[in-house]
Formats: sequence, C-alpha cells, structure tokens
Amino acid sequence: MADPEHSIVDHLAGSDTTNLYAEIDRDNVHGLNLAVPEDARAIIKTWDQREDTSVSADSGVDDQLIIHIPFTQQVRIRSILVKVGRGEVAPTRLRVYANYPTIIDFADAEAIKPHINMSLLEGQVAVTEYPVRAAAFTSINSLSLFFSESSGGDMSRIYYIGFKGDVRSPQREPGNRIDVRAQNAADASIVDRVGEKSAARQSTIR
Repeated sequence: MADPEHSIVDHLAGSDTTNLYAEIDRDNVHGLNLAVPEDARAIIKTWDQREDTSVSADSGVDDQLIIHIPFTQQVRIRSILVKVGRGEVAPTRLRVYANYPTIIDFADAEAIKPHINMSLLEGQVAVTEYPVRAAAFTSINSLSLFFSESSGGDMSRIYYIGFKGDVRSPQREPGNRIDVRAQNAADASIVDRVGEKSAARQSTIR
C-alpha cells in the first residue's frame, strides 16, 4: 500500500513526472541585458538547489532582462517556478513568449502580445509557483521570460527558474535548432494576475 505522506512529499519536491529540469537544453539557455551573460544558465538549477542564493542572474544597464530557455523535446507547461531577489532588485512583472526559435529581443517583446503577462508576488522568500493554463502551453519547444519593473527600478535579480509539466514528444538531441514559430499567440495568450496574500501562501513552494 502506498504511503500517502511519502507521495505528498514527492509531489512537493518536484518528482520526475512533473519537474521539467531534465528536459531543458541548458547548453543553449541564454539571456539579454545580463551583467554576466553566463549566469543565464546558472539559474537553471536542480530542485535541491532551488533556494541557493550564491548564484544569480542580474540585469545590466537597467531592470529589464530576458532569459531564453529551449527544451530538448516538446513539453506541456503547467506552472512556472521562480525565485527572485528581494527588496529593490525584485522584478514585479513577468511576460512569457512561447516557441520562438531564438531569444525574443526587447523591441519584439514590446510589440508582440505575450502568452502570459503576470504580476509577480512581492516579498516572497522561497521559490514561488505560478500555475498557467495548460491548454495554452500544450506543445512548447522554448520559452522566453521577460522580467521587468523592479521595485528599485535600476536592477532585477533572478536566483532560480524552473517548470512543472509533462513531456509531449520523443526526445531530440540537445542543441538542435528549433524552427517552430509561435502559433496563434494572440489566441493562446492569457493574463495571469496573482495578487492576494492567500494565493501567495498557496503558491509558495515550501
């Protein structure tokens, strides 16, 4: 007979059936407007390192930064997990663009409607989980995450980015170019607003 407590712990710990870390093509993760470009890959961490604050990705000339994350196979996204800096370096806005083969730049990001445009919870200490509408993210090859609007207005800091979901297609070799453009972005786009304190308690990963 299965141990209910053990099952719950496995679920909260991001078991292999939900945590998509293994499906991320880490060699091809990169960012725009980072003080240290290599830090884009450093914040794609294993689950047991998610609360580590010794490594972060900081924005460069202002508080905007974009992290482009390709996957080694097609996945369905059910939630996005992030740990951001606190205080003045905490970004408060996240826009997500799906299935662009290369990183979306800042000009495109301002002109194109994102799949998600959400407010990030403020004052969070631990990794926070933001559920998304899985129907809008059923066949995902890559995501570009655009963080902005830090509390201080000068710099944004990200410690961790992760995803929960499931695999949708056979595996491809890491590093292969994906030539799938975003389809029906306007139709699939959603706006997630998470602002109530009760939601904060439920969405924070303990």
